Amino acid sequence: MARALQVGDPIPLIALTDQDGVERRSDQLGGRPLVLFFYPKDDTPGCTAEACAFRDSEAELAAFGAVVWGVSGDDAGSHSRFAARHRLTYPLLVDQGNALRQAFGVPGALLNLLPGRVTYVIDGDGVVRHMFNNLLDGAAHAREALTALRRLTVA
Repeated sequence: MARALQVGDPIPLIALTDQDGVERRSDQLGGRPLVLFFYPKDDTPGCTAEACAFRDSEAELAAFGAVVWGVSGDDAGSHSRFAARHRLTYPLLVDQGNALRQAFGVPGALLNLLPGRVTYVIDGDGVVRHMFNNLLDGAAHAREALTALRRLTVA
């Protein structure tokens, strides 16, 4: 696994397909901030709370110009069902083999038995400005992202 990205580090290129087969690339965001959240698994309680919190924060996140992408190792079919079931309005990226998770150095959880839950707030230049690692409180990730975007706007 690569060294874990830290605040101030540039991100690697992101180029993955989403639940609809659309390729999402970080170099095509046009300077918009990116909220990238890695979560363990579709349709689990903590991941559902996290995904729905980002959905419910959509207007506030959009006010900062932010793009939201969720990432897990689940396949496109699983992502598609998860997104439809919970009316998710943002892409869920397919990271089969966990290559992006490894490139970001996302730590595992519970003695590495589970993939970790980490959210990155990335500025328009592709630099990590905030990261939040909390496995148990999925809903806190959207609140943390909004707080970080507010700080970036004021700075």
